[in-house]
Amino acid sequence: MKKILVVVDMQNDFIDGALGTKEAIAIVPAVIEKIKSYQPDCIYATRDTHGENYMETQEGKNLPVPHCIKGTKGWEVADSVAAAMPNAVYVDKPSFGSTALAHRMASVLAKERGGDSSELEIELIGLCTDICVVSNALVLKAAMPEVKISVDPACCAGVTPESHEAALKTMQMCQIQMSQRQA
Repeated sequence: MKKILVVVDMQNDFIDGALGTKEAIAIVPAVIEKIKSYQPDCIYATRDTHGENYMETQEGKNLPVPHCIKGTKGWEVADSVAAAMPNAVYVDKPSFGSTALAHRMASVLAKERGGDSSELEIELIGLCTDICVVSNALVLKAAMPEVKISVDPACCAGVTPESHEAALKTMQMCQIQMSQRQA
């Protein structure tokens, strides 16, 4: 079985920048530990990616905090996280969930044992549980309903602790498994 790790939006703006939280800062060591438990060629990472016109977009009008503007320090994956995954395949995404990530994972599945879904497992970690993690988990589950999709709650943080818990419950209701950190 091939196990893929998807590291969602561990970017400076979500950790200690424009939209950072103490909970996001707190998960960084666990995220690095989880990354190190995976084969280097099995790690994918997403980056929330906006342009200079962010405030003119629908998202910008609803969340008027410029963040993750491509090419800025806030858009970059935190140095310690990036150093732990030097061979990661990056997927830049303009929105919460990424259909490009789902297509890439479906392609990986097609190469694994002729597309036998029992031969692939995808685990997600990162930020924010209640926005981008849940969105990508649900997009992946919809694209590949027979693939085991899991999330490690200890390696995720939400906008608030309450919304983090709500997102975990939502994912569980949609048959996304909750995993534990590997020792």
